[in-house]
Amino acid sequence: MKPFDYVAAKDSQHAIALLAEHGARARILAGGTDLLVELKEAPRPPGIVVDISRAADLKGIAMTADGLRIGALATHGEIMRSALVREHCPVLIEAAHSIGAVQTRNLGTLGGNLVTCVPSMDSGPTLMALEASVTVANAAGQRRMPLAELFVGPRKTSLKPGDLLVDIVIPKENLGKRAAFEKFGLRKGQALALVNAAAAFFIDKGKFKAPRIALGAVAPVVIGAPKAEAYLEGRAISAEAMAEAGRIAATEAKPISDFRASADYRRDLIAVLVKRALGGAHARATAKDKELVA
Repeated sequence: MKPFDYVAAKDSQHAIALLAEHGARARILAGGTDLLVELKEAPRPPGIVVDISRAADLKGIAMTADGLRIGALATHGEIMRSALVREHCPVLIEAAHSIGAVQTRNLGTLGGNLVTCVPSMDSGPTLMALEASVTVANAAGQRRMPLAELFVGPRKTSLKPGDLLVDIVIPKENLGKRAAFEKFGLRKGQALALVNAAAAFFIDKGKFKAPRIALGAVAPVVIGAPKAEAYLEGRAISAEAMAEAGRIAATEAKPISDFRASADYRRDLIAVLVKRALGGAHARATAKDKELVA
């Protein structure tokens, strides 16, 4: 690893000031599970690494007026242990559990996973299916945008020099939405997804309401499946409808062939995993209804 300057930010405002001062020369260090590996191989080191891991105001998971707020520095392990997440968005625990090994989940942060922006990320589909937004801050102030607008391309986000991801918010109206996450890799654990998928919907008199489907590892970024969603909207819930939505979603993706799998195999996986995710979300809704009756 080549030498670089390092400074630890006291809080988010200190971090923003440092990022404004150093601009494109600065790289942000959170959990370090991606950045430190990258720095070992980088032909040119950054001018300065700004360590935000001590910024308490970027941590925590809390209920707010807008919905469930997850600080950018919340680790995958913290998400898995959160009573709030378990109560309102248990699908996030499923996704977090599929990320790396225990050590990675204890160090890696949700914000870091998102801004690394690899197409196969496991946190992106679940958050997109729940229509999460992100807050970005810089020296000029803060802005909030849909999570989908953060993703531009492989390892490329819409963040500009000086920008800092502050938090992720799942809107209050979606906290009761039933959702499920599915992932297929080449081995049981510590595997990159060949395909992953998340689905979420409400149930209105036995029909799909506001269905959302998101896919990873099948395009340059995590994507939605609007045609499949439109097919499901207002349709009676059935295994046949779920299977057809999976087939439609497969036509909306742009998977590649590489040494891990062919594009055709990935399309087949999309159809299967979308059907499973829809089925899992329905099972979760049915189980919740039984709990309420009991």
